[in-house]
Amino acid sequence: GWPAVCGKFRAARTLSAVESLKDPETEPYRSKYSARALLQEVKQLLSNAEEGGEARVLAVRRAVLEYELGVNHTDTEELSAGEEHLQRCTQLLEPHRLSPHCVSLYIQAQNNLGILWSRRDEIETAQTYLESAEALYNQYMKEDGNPPLDPSEHFMAEEEKLTDQERSKRFEKAYTHTLYYLAQVYQHLDMIEKAAQYCHTTLKRQLEYCGYYPVEWARNAATLSQYYLSKECFMEARHCLAAASVIFSQAGQVPSAEDNETEQDQHDLPERKAEIARCWIKYCLNLLQCARKLLEDNIGELDPDRQLELKAQRKKEEDEKEKGRKKAVLFGTSDICDSVLAMEEKVSSVYPLDFQEAREIFLVGQNYVQEAKEFFQVDGYVTDHIEIVQDHSALFKVLAFFEEDYERRCKMHKRRIDMLEPIYADLNPQYYLLICRQLQCELADTYYEMMDLKVAIGNRLEKLDSHTVKKINSLAQFAIKYYELFLDSLRNPDKVFPEKLEEDVLRPAMVAKFHIARLYGKLITSDSKKQLENMQTSLEYYTFLVDYCEKYPDAVPAVETELELSKEMVTLLPASMERLRAKLSPCV
Repeated sequence: GWPAVCGKFRAARTLSAVESLKDPETEPYRSKYSARALLQEVKQLLSNAEEGGEARVLAVRRAVLEYELGVNHTDTEELSAGEEHLQRCTQLLEPHRLSPHCVSLYIQAQNNLGILWSRRDEIETAQTYLESAEALYNQYMKEDGNPPLDPSEHFMAEEEKLTDQERSKRFEKAYTHTLYYLAQVYQHLDMIEKAAQYCHTTLKRQLEYCGYYPVEWARNAATLSQYYLSKECFMEARHCLAAASVIFSQAGQVPSAEDNETEQDQHDLPERKAEIARCWIKYCLNLLQCARKLLEDNIGELDPDRQLELKAQRKKEEDEKEKGRKKAVLFGTSDICDSVLAMEEKVSSVYPLDFQEAREIFLVGQNYVQEAKEFFQVDGYVTDHIEIVQDHSALFKVLAFFEEDYERRCKMHKRRIDMLEPIYADLNPQYYLLICRQLQCELADTYYEMMDLKVAIGNRLEKLDSHTVKKINSLAQFAIKYYELFLDSLRNPDKVFPEKLEEDVLRPAMVAKFHIARLYGKLITSDSKKQLENMQTSLEYYTFLVDYCEKYPDAVPAVETELELSKEMVTLLPASMERLRAKLSPCV
């Protein structure tokens, strides 16, 4: 009864793959255990039939059963038994592993041994099995290359056998799994570059052979984009994100070759969409920030000579570079490619070199900020929401760098204040101390920057009018307020400032002290007594910096520039104060 044997084998596979999804939580492995019993029966029937059969055919059939039993035991958390069956499978196949009858099964057995060992946290052992599967695939494709039999075909009647096209598709899918698991193994072993390369190949192959869940694929592509961002490979990062957005839009619409997404995946769609939007925000922000680094002079302003030089250089390089690199990374079949290219055209992947180019990237980033905020709202996602708002503020900050008009630059910083202050006001420092500190520093720095811009605008006037004076003083006072709030957050419960600062707050605290000193020096008053008081306060803050670095020399590298200027001011200020006192003395 060969048909009966095949029927039992098929029933076992259906139980494992289909029925087990419906098992109750109280008996999660009910169908798996039923499948195992059937497989054992088939194994028994095979050993009874051994006398008359051809040895190699029987060996391969036994290997298929050992493989199925190995996967079954692994699925039910019985790893040692699973390992035994899988090892037996590879031993039976070893002599014939390069034949079209065996190669696919052998690779799948090694994949599963790789998974099994990584579940035991034995990553190097997993690596050995997976790399061996990869090498076998490459050797087979080089020496034979014909579509090999799928393991299931060893229990099929002749007329049920698969077409070459289907065989090829299943074989390639097994190899894609090898690469997918290798990508994870390399990531575990901190071989980040290799992991990214394998992840990219896996994603390409999944599209090529239509074997993917859209949501999971899009998530992996978006994650890969962040690796490319860290390497400043913006073209590759954009390509991954564009592909992620295109494939994500298929979720719930396109029946994939894999089983359809579960209800849980459908439920998670808004969150996944918002996560991809956040990756796009990081893309736009990083591209703008890297361009700023290229263009800024030694005081952080845009260098026009450098700008001209980079524009000329870009014109020359652009065409060549894009052509060569495009080929290496393209995802997908022609229709997917078209959608991805259309998506890519919405945002540049080359460094923006002037305000107009920067603004286009900024606007794309800002759109994704709104999309991400739709899901990550303050209620329920405080930390995520604030991070998105901070990214939005950072987009304005870097756009302001490209803006030549000081008044308009000021307005951009004002937008940052308007988005950060309400969030800060609603935060309880008891639960969100770190975020509160970040916001205090950012608000203080923003007011400080605005004050500097207003001073620069005032310097262009023949005479400072009272409105500008008020504005400068008000911005300086707000900056001082937020710097003081940050410094107060470092005090202990008895309100005492720490003797020695922790490494993570050393630079922010020192910069805050330095900026407060400078801000008191910028306050404009016609009252000489008040001016003297401000100079005295300024001196105290500068002195704190100098004294602290004398006491703790290891702090010097963190604040070299600020320290140098503080030393200068500690020398100069007393003389200026003396002169002012002398002016005042007749009045006293």
